[in-house]
Amino acid sequence: MFSFFKKKAPPPPAEPQVIPEASPAAADAPVVPPAAEAPAARSGWFGGLFGKSEAEPAPISAPAPAPVEPAAEPEIMETAEKPTAPRAGWMERLKLGLRKTGSGIAQVFTGTKIDEDLYEQLEEALLMADAGVKATEFLLKDLKRRVKDAKASDPAAVKALLVDAIAELLAPLEKPLAIGEASPTVVMVVGVNGAGKTTSIGKLTRHLADAEQRVLLAAADTFRAAAREQLAVWAGRNRVEIVSQEGGDPAAVTYDAVVAGRARGCDVVIADTAGRLPTQLHLMEELKKIRRVIAKAQADAPHEVLLVVDGNTGQNALAQVKAFDEALQLTGLVVTKLDGTAKGGVLAAIARERPVPVYFIGVGEKLEDLETFNAREFAQALLG
Repeated sequence: MFSFFKKKAPPPPAEPQVIPEASPAAADAPVVPPAAEAPAARSGWFGGLFGKSEAEPAPISAPAPAPVEPAAEPEIMETAEKPTAPRAGWMERLKLGLRKTGSGIAQVFTGTKIDEDLYEQLEEALLMADAGVKATEFLLKDLKRRVKDAKASDPAAVKALLVDAIAELLAPLEKPLAIGEASPTVVMVVGVNGAGKTTSIGKLTRHLADAEQRVLLAAADTFRAAAREQLAVWAGRNRVEIVSQEGGDPAAVTYDAVVAGRARGCDVVIADTAGRLPTQLHLMEELKKIRRVIAKAQADAPHEVLLVVDGNTGQNALAQVKAFDEALQLTGLVVTKLDGTAKGGVLAAIARERPVPVYFIGVGEKLEDLETFNAREFAQALLG
């Protein structure tokens, strides 16, 4: 489903084979042609370099061999060519998830005139969609410029230009999550209570496991009752390993998981941390401690610090992004629950005020309801 895997470098060329000199006893032995070598294994993720070893040259005294067609050029398979589910179905789910926001904005363009009243209605609709004052002002100014340049004369054309404006505003948030640049890639997942953090970890783990990535989970949420059991259920469903301690220190659990991940040759280690409100300063300090301890277990880790944000929280989501980013230096977001009551305009506010990349967005509880973020798709779904 996802295409966030970066292609690994092809393997280095094999060392030249040194053939020992034959002993005198073996000089009169019949010459047996060497067996053909097996094709090289695939290198990197979902593909690699394919080729065939060249045949041994025929002896000079032997009859001329039959013509042999030249070997085909080695095939290089890009990681992004993995078969994916059609995005059309995803777009329909996204539109349904954003219908509350989309219907409110789309009503602005049901008239027949382009006047100041239309822009006033659009301003109100964007604010109601939680786009925020700064993003709303930016979009209105940008839209008026586009309308003037395009000499648009009807509301439908203005709506199309607004899609372009929103897509351009959200474009900096569109970035893939890279797996494979470090071994293992350590991902620390944070968020407030009820944002869907553990569920998002389970979905991401499933996709990674399906992509033949070896995943190890760290049950570092020792604060919430049954959190360890919930993560263990996801580990069982996805057939991945989990490191947990009943009542253990969250930092110690994470440290053990990273060390175990390195020892076992895992590709990804994902640490589930306890839900925190940004105002709970003593608990935020614990998250900082976990980050420091991870770096002790692996010098360049954590490689990703993901914040899971509930899309229903509106402008509060922007406040969470700012607070967690200041404390932990976020690398990406997972925006969940964009289904039914969500006001998706908050992504415009994030893009304008704290442009942390959005790796994934979710519109439901099913596995296929978590997808990579695409700015234009989101803009189109936002306006219905």
